[in-house]
Amino acid sequence: MKVEVVPARATHIGPIATRLRDIDRIECEAMGHSPKKALRQGFLLSDRCWTALVDGRPEAMFGAVTLSALDRRASVWFLGTDEVYRHGKLLLAWGPTLLRRAVDSRWKAENLVSSGNGKAIRLLTAWGFTVEPEEQLVSGVPFRHFWMIRDV
Repeated sequence: MKVEVVPARATHIGPIATRLRDIDRIECEAMGHSPKKALRQGFLLSDRCWTALVDGRPEAMFGAVTLSALDRRASVWFLGTDEVYRHGKLLLAWGPTLLRRAVDSRWKAENLVSSGNGKAIRLLTAWGFTVEPEEQLVSGVPFRHFWMIRDV
């Protein structure tokens, strides 16, 4: 199996959206978006956006959206299929490098993750994010804030 990370393309959105992990779908819907709309917005708004391909098939998309250039803050996001999580060791290894590229000129990367998204929480923690224990409800779904401050 060949896994590679490439610059995201609009044509990657549909194949990922139709097979999005259930918990990622729940997160999107809590934020008021369909999976396709969430991926499209992430793709369009991100300064940098990538797709993880497994054997040439799009399995995840991720990027960073500038929240404030003045405060040097970015919202990082990652949405994927079950297939991409079958390659957790590669995600662990690639994560820090991709994060450095995504938030190269920003000092704080942050977002929300569903409290029920255990795989994502473990991955975020392994990448060096702080995942807050306090929960906040978004459309009835409990989320936790996560963040990382980069040394630039």
